[in-house]
Amino acid sequence: MKSLIGKKLGMTQIFDEAGQLVPVTVVEAGPCRVVQRKTVETDGYDAVQLGFGTQKAQRVCKPLTGHYKKAGIEPLRELSEVRVSADDEAKAGDTLTAAVFEEVKFVDVLGVTKGKGYQGVVKRYGFGGGRATHGSHFHRRPGSIGMKEKPGRVFKNKKMPGQMGRTKITVQSLKVVQVRADENLILLKGAVPGANGTTLVLSEALKRK
Repeated sequence: MKSLIGKKLGMTQIFDEAGQLVPVTVVEAGPCRVVQRKTVETDGYDAVQLGFGTQKAQRVCKPLTGHYKKAGIEPLRELSEVRVSADDEAKAGDTLTAAVFEEVKFVDVLGVTKGKGYQGVVKRYGFGGGRATHGSHFHRRPGSIGMKEKPGRVFKNKKMPGQMGRTKITVQSLKVVQVRADENLILLKGAVPGANGTTLVLSEALKRK
C-alpha cells in the first residue's frame, strides 16, 4: 500500500482542465524515511514504520535514539506505521516522496479533528432544543435522559454534553487533483481533518480505485 506522513498547509482553489473552480487542501507529503521494516518472520505481520519531519537529537529519548541509529537515519518528529504487502521492497533507510502518489487517483486521509472543548447537546449533536418563549426554561437542554424505577438508570451511549472534537478520524476517497513531486505537495479535493499544521497520514484509497 502506498502511504506517506504529511502536514496540512491550508486550503485554496484552482482551476481544472475544464475550467471549473475546485476547492483543494494543500498537503506537504514527505519526504518520509523508512525507520523499520516489519515482516511476518520477525513481527508476525508485514508493515513499515515511517518517519517525517526533523527533530533535535537532545529532544529524543534514549530508546528512540538507538532505534534511529539502527536504521542509520537522523531523529524524526513523527512516526507512523502502515501495513504493506509481503512483496513490498521498502527497507530501513529508504526515502519516500510525494512521487509515490503520481499514479493514485483517490486517497484516504487520517488525522485529528479540531478540538471544540466542552459543548452542549445542541452544538455537539444538533438537538433542536425547546421553545424559546412562554417561560419554558427549556431552551438548549437535552430533555429526559432516563426512566423512573425501571430500569432506574441512564443507558450507555446516551447523547449528552461533553468533550467535542479532537478525535482521530479518516476521510475516505478524496480525489487527488495534483501531485507536485518536486515540491512534495499534494492537492486534494475538499477538506481534511484538523487545523493548519496538523499531521496527517495519507494512504491509497481502499474503497475506490
